[in-house]
Amino acid sequence: MSKTMIGVIGGSGVYEIDGLKDAAWQTVETPWGAPSDQILTGTLEGVSIAFLPRHGRGHTHSPSTIPYSANIDALKRLGVTDVISVSACGSFRHEMAPGDFVIVDQYIDRTFAREKSFFGAGCVAHVSVAHPTCPRLSAACADAARASGVTVHDGGTYLAMEGPQFSTLAESRLYREVWGCDVIGMTGMPEAKLAREAELCYASVAMITDYDSWHPDHGEVDVTQIIATLTGNADKGRNMVRRLPALLGTDRAPCPHGCDRALDFAVLTAPGSRDPELVARLDAVAGRVLNKMPG
Repeated sequence: MSKTMIGVIGGSGVYEIDGLKDAAWQTVETPWGAPSDQILTGTLEGVSIAFLPRHGRGHTHSPSTIPYSANIDALKRLGVTDVISVSACGSFRHEMAPGDFVIVDQYIDRTFAREKSFFGAGCVAHVSVAHPTCPRLSAACADAARASGVTVHDGGTYLAMEGPQFSTLAESRLYREVWGCDVIGMTGMPEAKLAREAELCYASVAMITDYDSWHPDHGEVDVTQIIATLTGNADKGRNMVRRLPALLGTDRAPCPHGCDRALDFAVLTAPGSRDPELVARLDAVAGRVLNKMPG
């Protein structure tokens, strides 16, 4: 049994939680560079919390320049056990309306300009992302959001695009009508893949801001429209986070879905052939398996 520590990766305003005790911004150094920003830590109802502004305060990182590896490493290094991703998304479904939350359970990764793994030459590993989010943590987020009065949709496929431009109409129709996606965003990948490699339970909460460009009654995506919806969604996101400590508890048993043991059989490189420099960089992410004594 370990102690729960909730990590929240989200936009501006989500971390302004009433009742957060001993709140302090911390600088966390990682072997993968600097995270997007300092991390706000504190406690809420006796549970440790860490908030990381994904784009940095002031929104200084584009989706492609977010230091995803450093962000996940920094949270793991702080002791985070459960990561909740909160992000603005467009919707491909009439019933998934602006202001609603979708609990994402699948992804189609269309990003191409980002480093997607902690592992590589000198230490090769393959983790499964067949089910990229944690059902236990996702259910807690859904319950917390519903208790806050939010309309919640359980399950949804997230199309991760590179950006920073929004979709063309043809792309929007392809993702919706042919590929069967439910929401579209620019930051879900490789964040979810890296969280799995770091053996962190991960849940993704898509806060709907618009209908992308496919909807005949709404036209193309407009940033001013998104910002207006985001303001209301930030309040809903804060209310959701406030309810999570009571649902997750202070003591944490091993994940019933094995998220915290994702590397058990993933590392293929023999111990004697591993690059010592890369192994050293993996101390927080994969130290549990790489530091095991042979035999």
